[in-house]
Amino acid sequence: MPDNNVTLTGFLDYYWRNRELMAEYFVQHVQMVTLGVLLALAVGVPLGILCMKSRWLARLILAVTGMLQVLPSLAMLVLLMLWMGLGNSTVTAGLFLYSLNPIVRNSYVGLQQVSGSLIDAARGLGMSRWQQLWRVRVPLALPYMMTGLRVAAVIAIGVATIAPLVGGDGLGREVYAGINGQNPLRIYAGAVPAALLAIAADIVLGVLQRRLDPTNRSSRKRGSHSGSGQGGSGKAAADQAVPPVPKAQG
Repeated sequence: MPDNNVTLTGFLDYYWRNRELMAEYFVQHVQMVTLGVLLALAVGVPLGILCMKSRWLARLILAVTGMLQVLPSLAMLVLLMLWMGLGNSTVTAGLFLYSLNPIVRNSYVGLQQVSGSLIDAARGLGMSRWQQLWRVRVPLALPYMMTGLRVAAVIAIGVATIAPLVGGDGLGREVYAGINGQNPLRIYAGAVPAALLAIAADIVLGVLQRRLDPTNRSSRKRGSHSGSGQGGSGKAAADQAVPPVPKAQG
């Protein structure tokens, strides 16, 4: 009969004795999640831009990414395993597919939420469509994109714990070793760091999201120039009305 009593002292002692192995699992977990989410970000943002350009494409792309999100994570990994075989590459591909929907959807919503008056002002300054997209729409949509990235990262960290079922590495190896050996200590040794990693990722990306929010940047700028007089206030108001752009050519 296995001993189900796990104490903090025993947990810390186990971690210290196996610190090199646990560090290796942790690094593998982070690598799989980071690669999968970054690939989803590189593909998802352009797909969000395509959704903004065409309602028909938006319905198609969001339907496909939504179906990928609905699939059970284990079922998706098994299907990918039949095609790609066992290993971390299969897990990374699964994390990529699972992370697409929140990134695409939030990118699309953020780009759609940009005020039409700002786009008209940018057009009046002679900005091309490309400049309107990258100098006006994308900066203002960054908070929405970061929300999608936060959701994708937390989901990916959780899904990556089942990587050992398809031959992957990471903290899930310790969890499943504990399940097979009926050893709660090993289960906690894999589950607790994964949970802390998800919490840390959400906090760090949340801080980054607030820093990239144009509203917060404008508030900090107003605070730093609060004593500069009416001339400074007028310039700040003008800066808020239209984002800074290069002079029109020609």
